[in-house]
Amino acid sequence: MLKSSHLCKIVFWANTLLCATAVASEATTVHQVLLQGSSTAELTALVESVGGTVTHDLHIIDAVGAKLAPEQLAQVVKSPLVSRHIDDLSDTERPDTKPEDDAECKVRGHIELDFTPQGIRWPLYNKRSTPATLEKLALTWPPALGAIAQMSVGKYTVPPALYRDVENGKLDIIFTPPDAPVIEQRMDLEVAFESDAALPPRQSDFKIDATFSGGCSTDLVPGYVANHEDYYYNTVSGADALHRQGVTGKGVTVAVVDSGLWENEALMNDTAGKNRVVARYDALLDVVDEEVVDESGHGTHISSIIVHSGPTLRNGRPTGSFKGVAPDANLVAVKVLDRQGLAHVLEIVRAIQWVVDHREEYKIRILNLSLAQTPRWPYWEDPVNQAVMRAWASGIAVVAAAGNEGPDAETIGSPGNLPYIITVGAVTDSWTPDTRDDDYIPDFSSQGPTPSGHVKPDIVALGGHMTGLIRPESALAQEQPEDMLRTGEFVSTGSSQASAMVSGMLALILQLEPDLTPDDLKCMLVTSAEPAINRDGKLAYSPFQQGYGYVTVTRAIMLGETGCGNFELNLQADIAGEEHFYGPAVVAEDSSATLPGYRELVSSSPSEKGLSVNRKWGVKDYIENLQESIDATPSPQMPAPQWMEQYLREKAIIERLSSQPPPNTQPTQSPDR
Repeated sequence: MLKSSHLCKIVFWANTLLCATAVASEATTVHQVLLQGSSTAELTALVESVGGTVTHDLHIIDAVGAKLAPEQLAQVVKSPLVSRHIDDLSDTERPDTKPEDDAECKVRGHIELDFTPQGIRWPLYNKRSTPATLEKLALTWPPALGAIAQMSVGKYTVPPALYRDVENGKLDIIFTPPDAPVIEQRMDLEVAFESDAALPPRQSDFKIDATFSGGCSTDLVPGYVANHEDYYYNTVSGADALHRQGVTGKGVTVAVVDSGLWENEALMNDTAGKNRVVARYDALLDVVDEEVVDESGHGTHISSIIVHSGPTLRNGRPTGSFKGVAPDANLVAVKVLDRQGLAHVLEIVRAIQWVVDHREEYKIRILNLSLAQTPRWPYWEDPVNQAVMRAWASGIAVVAAAGNEGPDAETIGSPGNLPYIITVGAVTDSWTPDTRDDDYIPDFSSQGPTPSGHVKPDIVALGGHMTGLIRPESALAQEQPEDMLRTGEFVSTGSSQASAMVSGMLALILQLEPDLTPDDLKCMLVTSAEPAINRDGKLAYSPFQQGYGYVTVTRAIMLGETGCGNFELNLQADIAGEEHFYGPAVVAEDSSATLPGYRELVSSSPSEKGLSVNRKWGVKDYIENLQESIDATPSPQMPAPQWMEQYLREKAIIERLSSQPPPNTQPTQSPDR
């Protein structure tokens, strides 16, 4: 089972179960409020005139954050200078710990299998304070290793009678309490075999499933071969081919608004060893700092996916590509999330504002927002979305995570619910980067429509088990040791990681075509994305799950169009409050969402989680898969006309491009260098 990572959330402290107890007496209560009007200067003067304190200058949305006593707030809101106020943003004490999960047990197996001289070792982590009793264990191994010679779980030695004389290569054990292994904190499953394999085994050669009392279970993932040397997602996305042509994001600046940055050499420096972190801003403290310490770990992991400059290796030798999607892009690190991955809405607005205010100074073209909250207002009234709209209008392409609240409909988070920006859901490659037949959208990836009826996400991208750097002392590293590789990298899953992939892709595109607008970039992605199509010609996933489909950067460059991004919307009118826009989705009484022609377009059966002989990504694979069927079947399923038309159009474009001389793909020199 693929689990999502911790998605950083915008939290309204006063409205969350994690908040501290409210102040008992209203007489001593101080409200954290947001005030909007026509002038931040006027609002500041108004707050100070009643004895209040301005905490946030949010001129990007003509607002201020302020602390006011109830009687002060009552005076302020009577003023004609205040057009809107939100008075329940109390900045109570942030929690040090999260409440424990209500599940009776929570055991995680390590993402890597250790190979010992005698066999294998698999660390198991009990994430709760109460012991977990192992009830069932299923193990499959290469028969060439022979029979099991010895087995233990922590200090518990498995009686030989439980594995003696079993079928070679396969074992199923049922443990009977009280004679059963008990997992506390970390304990290792160790298995020694009687023979040595002729060739070193791989993790994918083994299958392990462990079931514990309370109904929880964990299994060994297939893993990648040499994951430390190759993160694989650049192969799937097409970025590695561009790297070898000198397209590495040079000259393009990406701002990552997240939890900060670990100052590791591969993140601080580009592939030439030159510093590429052009600015750091701490929105929690409102200071430009020399270091924005990443206490959470999330921001470093997101930044690593985008800009990691370490070389990809194969058999220890460089391949010419790199671990980050855009390894030569410049980086602006903005800290807004705390150690728990939480942020206050006012600080999120302040962070986006700082990016917009400094966009020309640092040549910021892309803003990555791997954070989400449940939409609380219409998108045009959401303070974070108001700031994001102005970022997009200023020429910054904004990429946001769809959220990890699926599989239910209407779970897209804010700011991903904003119709203008690029909202990204997640796909997993099932640990097999050489085929897409088992790539699927995991249940956690949030689905649309948005409350205003817009189809979201716009696209999906790789977000399953993404490898990257992380600060060893960060919360994620400490709380999730099962996701740390032996070499120190962290493997995480979520739409946060998928949005980072897309931000890196945009940096590669902008190196080649620096004059593209945010609308152009969005258009290139959605027009080149590959939908998942079943053999019968219907979509395997609804547009509310996959948007326009699965993106790769090579297709965006070759087949992406411009001029269609947000063409039915009017951003300036929306910002001015003159007009707001609803999408085409309709939500029925049973909460199901639909679109015109939905039943004819979308399959009524859920798509497989893993390998599928029915589902294909993109019209090319769909048509060619059907062609094989036509050649082999007396009564074949013929291609749906709309897909054949698109297939022929794409085929003609690629043939035309292949007949032209290759473009000049030498990296452009950054003006800063």
